[in-house]
Amino acid sequence: MTKQEKNEVIELLKGKFAQYNNFYITDTESLSVSQVVKLRRACFDKQVEMKVAKNTLIKKALESLDNERYSGVYDSLNNVTALLFSENAKEPALIISSFRKANNGTKPELKAAFIDGDVFAGDDQLTTLTALKSKNDLIGEIIGLLQSPAKNVMSALNAGNKLAGLIKALEERAN
Repeated sequence: MTKQEKNEVIELLKGKFAQYNNFYITDTESLSVSQVVKLRRACFDKQVEMKVAKNTLIKKALESLDNERYSGVYDSLNNVTALLFSENAKEPALIISSFRKANNGTKPELKAAFIDGDVFAGDDQLTTLTALKSKNDLIGEIIGLLQSPAKNVMSALNAGNKLAGLIKALEERAN
Protein backbone atom coordinates (compact mmCIF):
# COMPACT_ATOMS: atom_id res chain seq x y z
CA MET A 1 0.00 0.00 0.00
CA THR A 2 1.48 3.33 -1.04
CA LYS A 3 1.66 6.35 1.23
CA GLN A 4 -1.01 8.06 -0.90
CA GLU A 5 -3.39 5.07 -0.50
CA LYS A 6 -2.78 5.04 3.26
CA ASN A 7 -3.58 8.76 3.48
CA GLU A 8 -6.81 8.20 1.52
CA VAL A 9 -7.86 5.44 3.93
CA ILE A 10 -7.03 7.64 6.92
CA GLU A 11 -9.11 10.50 5.48
CA LEU A 12 -12.01 8.13 4.79
CA LEU A 13 -11.87 6.82 8.36
CA LYS A 14 -11.64 10.33 9.80
CA GLY A 15 -14.82 11.21 7.93
CA LYS A 16 -16.62 8.15 9.34
CA PHE A 17 -15.45 8.82 12.91
CA ALA A 18 -16.55 12.44 12.61
CA GLN A 19 -19.92 11.44 11.10
CA TYR A 20 -20.88 8.85 13.73
CA ASN A 21 -20.95 9.17 17.53
CA ASN A 22 -21.08 5.38 17.83
CA PHE A 23 -18.75 2.74 16.49
CA TYR A 24 -17.84 -0.81 17.39
CA ILE A 25 -14.45 -2.45 16.99
CA THR A 26 -14.75 -6.18 16.32
CA ASP A 27 -12.44 -9.10 15.63
CA THR A 28 -13.49 -11.00 12.51
CA GLU A 29 -10.26 -12.98 12.12
CA SER A 30 -11.63 -16.54 12.23
CA LEU A 31 -14.72 -15.86 10.07
CA SER A 32 -14.88 -17.45 6.63
CA VAL A 33 -15.45 -15.31 3.55
CA SER A 34 -19.09 -16.42 3.33
CA GLN A 35 -19.61 -15.51 7.00
CA VAL A 36 -18.11 -12.06 6.45
CA VAL A 37 -20.44 -11.57 3.48
CA LYS A 38 -23.43 -12.55 5.68
CA LEU A 39 -22.25 -10.16 8.39
CA ARG A 40 -21.90 -7.33 5.85
CA ARG A 41 -25.41 -8.04 4.54
CA ALA A 42 -26.85 -8.02 8.08
CA CYS A 43 -25.13 -4.69 8.70
CA PHE A 44 -26.36 -3.25 5.41
CA ASP A 45 -29.95 -4.33 6.15
CA LYS A 46 -29.84 -2.45 9.48
CA GLN A 47 -28.13 0.70 8.14
CA VAL A 48 -24.84 -0.10 9.88
CA GLU A 49 -21.67 0.60 7.90
CA MET A 50 -18.92 -2.02 8.14
CA LYS A 51 -15.34 -1.07 7.27
CA VAL A 52 -12.19 -3.19 7.53
CA ALA A 53 -8.88 -1.37 7.88
CA LYS A 54 -5.40 -1.79 9.25
CA ASN A 55 -5.09 -1.05 12.96
CA THR A 56 -2.31 1.50 12.47
CA LEU A 57 -4.43 3.46 9.99
CA ILE A 58 -7.42 3.38 12.35
CA LYS A 59 -5.26 4.64 15.19
CA LYS A 60 -3.77 7.44 13.07
CA ALA A 61 -7.26 8.55 12.00
CA LEU A 62 -8.46 8.62 15.62
CA GLU A 63 -5.33 10.40 16.85
CA SER A 64 -5.64 13.10 14.20
CA LEU A 65 -9.25 13.80 15.23
CA ASP A 66 -8.90 13.83 19.03
CA ASN A 67 -6.16 11.73 20.59
CA GLU A 68 -7.43 12.04 24.17
CA ARG A 69 -11.11 11.37 23.42
CA TYR A 70 -10.41 8.06 21.67
CA SER A 71 -7.48 6.89 23.84
CA GLY A 72 -9.62 4.20 25.49
CA VAL A 73 -10.01 2.24 22.25
CA TYR A 74 -6.34 2.06 21.25
CA ASP A 75 -5.67 -1.12 23.27
CA SER A 76 -8.34 -2.95 21.26
CA LEU A 77 -6.64 -2.29 17.93
CA ASN A 78 -5.01 -5.67 17.30
CA ASN A 79 -5.56 -8.69 15.03
CA VAL A 80 -8.09 -8.29 12.20
CA THR A 81 -10.33 -5.31 12.88
CA ALA A 82 -13.74 -4.54 11.44
CA LEU A 83 -15.42 -1.26 12.36
CA LEU A 84 -19.20 -0.99 12.62
CA PHE A 85 -20.56 2.56 12.36
CA SER A 86 -24.15 3.35 13.35
CA GLU A 87 -26.43 6.19 14.38
CA ASN A 88 -28.23 3.77 16.70
CA ALA A 89 -25.84 2.74 19.49
CA LYS A 90 -27.63 -0.56 20.13
CA GLU A 91 -27.96 -1.88 16.57
CA PRO A 92 -24.39 -3.22 16.06
CA ALA A 93 -24.61 -5.11 19.37
CA LEU A 94 -27.86 -6.72 18.24
CA ILE A 95 -26.32 -7.64 14.88
CA ILE A 96 -23.30 -9.26 16.55
CA SER A 97 -25.49 -11.17 19.02
CA SER A 98 -27.90 -12.47 16.39
CA PHE A 99 -25.02 -13.37 14.05
CA ARG A 100 -23.41 -15.42 16.81
CA LYS A 101 -26.66 -17.23 17.57
CA ALA A 102 -27.27 -18.01 13.90
CA ASN A 103 -23.75 -19.41 13.49
CA ASN A 104 -23.43 -21.07 16.92
CA GLY A 105 -20.15 -19.28 17.51
CA THR A 106 -18.34 -16.59 19.47
CA LYS A 107 -17.26 -14.52 16.47
CA PRO A 108 -17.27 -11.72 15.63
CA GLU A 109 -15.78 -10.81 18.97
CA LEU A 110 -16.41 -7.36 20.39
CA LYS A 111 -13.09 -5.70 21.17
CA ALA A 112 -14.52 -2.29 22.11
CA ALA A 113 -17.42 0.06 21.50
CA PHE A 114 -17.37 3.85 21.51
CA ILE A 115 -20.84 5.14 22.39
CA ASP A 116 -21.35 8.91 22.69
CA GLY A 117 -17.93 9.43 24.28
CA ASP A 118 -17.94 6.33 26.51
CA VAL A 119 -15.76 3.30 25.84
CA PHE A 120 -17.05 -0.22 26.48
CA ALA A 121 -14.01 -2.51 26.27
CA GLY A 122 -14.16 -6.28 26.01
CA ASP A 123 -16.50 -8.91 24.67
CA ASP A 124 -18.21 -9.19 28.07
CA GLN A 125 -19.79 -5.76 27.43
CA LEU A 126 -21.92 -7.10 24.57
CA THR A 127 -24.83 -8.03 26.86
CA THR A 128 -24.81 -4.53 28.35
CA LEU A 129 -24.78 -2.94 24.92
CA THR A 130 -27.74 -5.03 23.67
CA ALA A 131 -29.76 -3.69 26.60
CA LEU A 132 -29.01 -0.03 25.85
CA LYS A 133 -31.98 2.18 25.22
CA SER A 134 -31.89 4.64 22.39
CA LYS A 135 -32.34 8.35 22.94
CA ASN A 136 -35.85 8.17 21.44
CA ASP A 137 -36.80 5.26 23.74
CA LEU A 138 -35.69 7.25 26.80
CA ILE A 139 -37.54 10.36 25.65
CA GLY A 140 -40.68 8.28 25.12
CA GLU A 141 -40.42 6.81 28.62
CA ILE A 142 -39.97 10.26 30.18
CA ILE A 143 -42.97 11.63 28.29
CA GLY A 144 -45.02 8.63 29.42
CA LEU A 145 -43.99 9.20 33.02
CA LEU A 146 -44.83 12.89 32.79
CA GLN A 147 -48.22 12.18 31.22
CA SER A 148 -49.18 9.52 33.74
CA PRO A 149 -50.20 11.87 36.62
CA ALA A 150 -52.19 14.07 34.23
CA LYS A 151 -54.02 11.01 32.87
CA ASN A 152 -54.85 9.88 36.41
CA VAL A 153 -56.31 13.29 37.27
CA MET A 154 -58.34 13.36 34.04
CA SER A 155 -59.73 9.88 34.61
CA ALA A 156 -60.64 10.77 38.21
CA LEU A 157 -62.44 13.88 37.00
CA ASN A 158 -64.26 11.88 34.32
CA ALA A 159 -65.22 9.26 36.88
CA GLY A 160 -66.55 12.07 39.09
CA ASN A 161 -68.77 13.31 36.26
CA LYS A 162 -70.10 9.80 35.65
CA LEU A 163 -70.80 9.33 39.34
CA ALA A 164 -72.60 12.69 39.54
CA GLY A 165 -74.65 11.79 36.47
CA LEU A 166 -75.57 8.42 37.98
CA ILE A 167 -76.65 10.03 41.26
CA LYS A 168 -78.72 12.61 39.38
CA ALA A 169 -80.41 9.88 37.30
CA LEU A 170 -81.23 7.87 40.45
CA GLU A 171 -82.58 10.99 42.12
CA GLU A 172 -84.84 11.77 39.16
CA ARG A 173 -86.09 8.19 39.12
CA ALA A 174 -86.96 8.36 42.82
CA ASN A 175 -89.08 11.48 42.27
